[in-house]
Amino acid sequence: MNMTEKDMINDYLSMINGSLTTYAGIISETDNPQLRQTLQQMRNQDESRQYAVYTAAKQKGYYKPAAPAQPNQIQQIKTELSGQ
Repeated sequence: MNMTEKDMINDYLSMINGSLTTYAGIISETDNPQLRQTLQQMRNQDESRQYAVYTAAKQKGYYKPAAPAQPNQIQQIKTELSGQ
């Protein structure tokens, strides 16, 4: 099976999104300040890389973001999250 450029980009985005989730868990449980800082730097680099690849995928038409939320939807979520 030959992977297309679109497949490779989408696969890479999935992998990097998974690593970002993993960083969050590891960073929150790391007590050593130096290790924590190193992991945060690595996460920040991956976030930058993810955004660059996402932007390229979007420009090539490989990814179509969801429509922006409407103001009433945003307010509803805010209300639900604030417990009001």
